[in-house]
Amino acid sequence: MGNEPEVILKRLKQEDIKFLQLQFSDLLGNVKTVTLPQNRFEEAISEGAVFDGSSVAGYAQIEESDMRAFPDLDTFLVIPDGSSSMKVGRFICKIFMPSGERFQGDPRFVLERLVEGLNKDHRDFFVGPELEFFLFRRDSQGNPTNTPSDNGGYFDYTPQDRASRIRQELLSDMYELGFSPEAAHHEVAYGQQEIDMKYASAIAMADRVTVLKSLIKNTAHKYDLYATFMPKPINGVNGSGMHVHQSIMSVDEKINYFYDKSGKYGISDYGLHYLGGVLKHINESAAILASWVNSYKRLIPGYEAPVYISWANKNRSALVRIPAGEGTRKRMELRCPDPAGNPYLQFAVILAMGLSGIKNKVEPPNPIERDIFVMSKEEKADAGIQSMPESLGEALHHLRGSSLMKETLGTHIFENFITVKSREWDAFRSNVTEWELNRYLPIL
Repeated sequence: MGNEPEVILKRLKQEDIKFLQLQFSDLLGNVKTVTLPQNRFEEAISEGAVFDGSSVAGYAQIEESDMRAFPDLDTFLVIPDGSSSMKVGRFICKIFMPSGERFQGDPRFVLERLVEGLNKDHRDFFVGPELEFFLFRRDSQGNPTNTPSDNGGYFDYTPQDRASRIRQELLSDMYELGFSPEAAHHEVAYGQQEIDMKYASAIAMADRVTVLKSLIKNTAHKYDLYATFMPKPINGVNGSGMHVHQSIMSVDEKINYFYDKSGKYGISDYGLHYLGGVLKHINESAAILASWVNSYKRLIPGYEAPVYISWANKNRSALVRIPAGEGTRKRMELRCPDPAGNPYLQFAVILAMGLSGIKNKVEPPNPIERDIFVMSKEEKADAGIQSMPESLGEALHHLRGSSLMKETLGTHIFENFITVKSREWDAFRSNVTEWELNRYLPIL
């Protein structure tokens, strides 16, 4: 009712919007933007904007390059920008082929298809991510370094510190955008921060994550700092993750299908089967959830990152944790994704694994309520605890053989993702590093 084209155009005029940003995501999660002036607003709302897809990672070849970005009118927001008097509006777009059909390589479309299937049963997939990132200093030329912005630790607060002011400014901007921020705090490592958002429908949340990542980088730049979502930018300290809290509820959020007060662990059979599906297929999805060579520098024992395929109610060393809560608060927390990935694809493969578990009634193993990192190899074997992939190459091996991931992502994204990431892995493993020279050259 409130998002018809004429209503949106009227709001653009009332808000005195000077520019419109039409945004979409490439295969890797990078936000692409077409900026339009006021004289193009009406045309953009009704017809979208044409762009060259051949230059966008994972989109199209030269001979089929013309794409159309059509704004999803439900995604309109005004971008906070205290440094400019020219107000900017933004839409997330749906991507169409010249034929008028939806483009199968649009990552948002992958998530839309899965969520639409749930919506037919008056259900929705809700997620609440915890986004971690580092704030680093810049050198004298303005280039980013990996020197932390501060020497703070977990939950530390220094009122005059730039990181504290950045967190507060981000919370204020998020509130203004209607993103329902939960909290912000300093994380374990020097310079490491965390922003938490209240759960929302997965599509809306993926849209918000893309905006928030840009907002974080822009806000850091204002304070002459550099924000990065690189999973492991500093050797020997904790990396940055994006723990994803998730549940399936009725569209009106009155029924949580994961919750059963009388069920084992307070979880319904529906929820347990969902959990079973996630644990069964997690290695197949690892290349999507942790999609960079650097991601696997974070996923190693000793730095609080999940390595072992298990679940628990209290144990934070498990891959999946069930936080305390009843009713709508009953949820599952998947701890292996990182913030450098594509949130549309990440949320999509998580949901696909869970739905597969529900469909096939997959029973999860027993929870592991002890610190897995101190368990011996024999103890882990006796408990049936397996490990996640140790490298992007291994993760891609699991992805290639997954019929579930191919069905979920669609042939276009499945094949393009494997091609792009295989090139990345080959480039990394063929590179002779400084570590190798320092270690081997003197002795071999």
